[in-house]
Amino acid sequence: MDGIAWVAGAMKAARERLDVATQNVANASTDGYRRAVARGLMTPGGVEIRTERENQQGALRRTGRPFDLAIAGDGAFRVRDRRGDIVLTRSGAFTRDRFGHLSDDAGRILLAGRMPLRVPDGATIEADGTVRNGGRTIERIPLPPGSSVHTGMLESSNVDAIGEMVDVLTAQRSFETAQKVFGAIDATRDKTSNEIARLK
Repeated sequence: MDGIAWVAGAMKAARERLDVATQNVANASTDGYRRAVARGLMTPGGVEIRTERENQQGALRRTGRPFDLAIAGDGAFRVRDRRGDIVLTRSGAFTRDRFGHLSDDAGRILLAGRMPLRVPDGATIEADGTVRNGGRTIERIPLPPGSSVHTGMLESSNVDAIGEMVDVLTAQRSFETAQKVFGAIDATRDKTSNEIARLK
């Protein structure tokens, strides 16, 4: 691999790092969002960026709304969107409809297994995910061992906005530096080609 290819790879990696950092900044206020981390690897083909999700939990904040839910520990809420697809989310901003189902702002319905969770009038959601009404267990939100669910709370994003802005600036400078090196190599090649042409 020549110098131009290496520098082009470095520019691509810087651009990918920038994309990851700007995505994190854009989601700094999104409930349940987990920060994406860009990790650079040196490979025979140049610099390669791999993106991972950070597992650190965001802070839990009290909202007072009875159907806002936050998971402490591992796990995620299973919701079904309008197309019927089942997705996982840490965002637990739910409201109850007239059928007792909990749904978020996007219209996705919270599931207990593969069926919609139902919370009747007067029912409570316990820390272990069980829905109880008059001492009787009706439904259960599946949770991994050691995790619990908190009502009237939401999980904030785990993004440090200031740290992400620093990453944005660092990625921009890396791209600009690689761009200058690319230009210098290209100019050197042109000069060498012209000198060889004169000698012939």
